[in-house]
Amino acid sequence: MKKNQTQERRTILKFAAGVVLGIVPLTRALADVLSELSSNAMVTIEAFSADGKSSGVQRLPKVVKTDAEWRAALPADVYAVTRAGEPDHPYTGSLWNARKAGIYRCICCEAALFDSDSKFESGTGWPSFWQPISALNINRTGGTFSCSRCDAHLGIVVADGPGPSGLRFSACTLALKFEARA
Repeated sequence: MKKNQTQERRTILKFAAGVVLGIVPLTRALADVLSELSSNAMVTIEAFSADGKSSGVQRLPKVVKTDAEWRAALPADVYAVTRAGEPDHPYTGSLWNARKAGIYRCICCEAALFDSDSKFESGTGWPSFWQPISALNINRTGGTFSCSRCDAHLGIVVADGPGPSGLRFSACTLALKFEARA
């Protein structure tokens, strides 16, 4: 190989190494900025009292935790459902066939998700609702839905429900917390 070609290769390798070494700190800085932005993110949800009355639309901080923080805060089975998206077992838990009047809230952040007035018996073994308490409080992605405030996986949405929506929000029992009507 000629001397000029060797020098050119060394120059290219030095340049490439400089770019890579320069990108690593830049990538870390960008990740830090994105993390800071997501931890300062705000969401708009509708708040509800225990008696099912809206207390209005509110801008609240998005609940953002690291995976380790969620694991420490939640029982393993609740973590598996709400953070890892695994389904819980049908016909288990205390809420799949609950008949009391009240509000169903997110187990991770207590955002109001469903009113018992929209609950129906779907025969699936999971709590099923024909509509959320407020469209602001859930995010729908394809056939699944999650909590708008903390991104907890809540269940699936199927177009076989009753009522005006024709939808069935089939919620994981472990993702919900029930608050009886006051």
